[in-house]
Amino acid sequence: MDLKTLHQQTAPARILAVSKLQPEEKIRALYSEGQRMFGENYVQEALDKIEHLQDLSDIQWHLIGHLQKNKAKYVAGKFALIHSVDSLELAQVLSRQCENKNVQQSILIQVNAAQEETKGGFDKDSLKQHWNELTHLPCLKINGFMTMPPLTENPEEVRPYFQELRKLKEELKSQTDLNLHPLNELSMGTSHDYGVAVEEGATILRLGTILFGERPIKR
Repeated sequence: MDLKTLHQQTAPARILAVSKLQPEEKIRALYSEGQRMFGENYVQEALDKIEHLQDLSDIQWHLIGHLQKNKAKYVAGKFALIHSVDSLELAQVLSRQCENKNVQQSILIQVNAAQEETKGGFDKDSLKQHWNELTHLPCLKINGFMTMPPLTENPEEVRPYFQELRKLKEELKSQTDLNLHPLNELSMGTSHDYGVAVEEGATILRLGTILFGERPIKR
């Protein structure tokens, strides 16, 4: 499917091209077709690409992979949006690093909607428990939430997780100063299940395979 058709099909959600492990030439090619938002998983790979592709002046970089606390100092202020803030401790460390650099960082809170042991993120109860602390951290702007549901053959099986994230967003909006934390983003949906995600209110779709083809193997 060509990029223009995909954007039309998925509107009003925006497409984030997941470019991890993809060569810079492919990013440039997609950029030349009009794509501007790109998502990376690995900090060093992302920082290298940001440096090498500086000539693409209006490109927007997102960090979507797991962020270790000891790497927070390298990412503070470098990304338009960090999708994967998955614990209070990480948020606290990231806020301190942003304060040191005098920058404000937009983030999404990662929610483990299916409570899978192999994935990071807040469960619903722990998020509510720590919400007041999260919203009072200086230098972090919470734009919304991200989730990665279980991998399934049938995209319909993930619909309940997308619905739960949307309901959680609406519930927390009523407890939040939306001037400080807009809570208007839902990052959910991949090449496999983006249709369901759009129906359930996704604002950002993380699409890789459908745009780039199969991902190279990390060596």
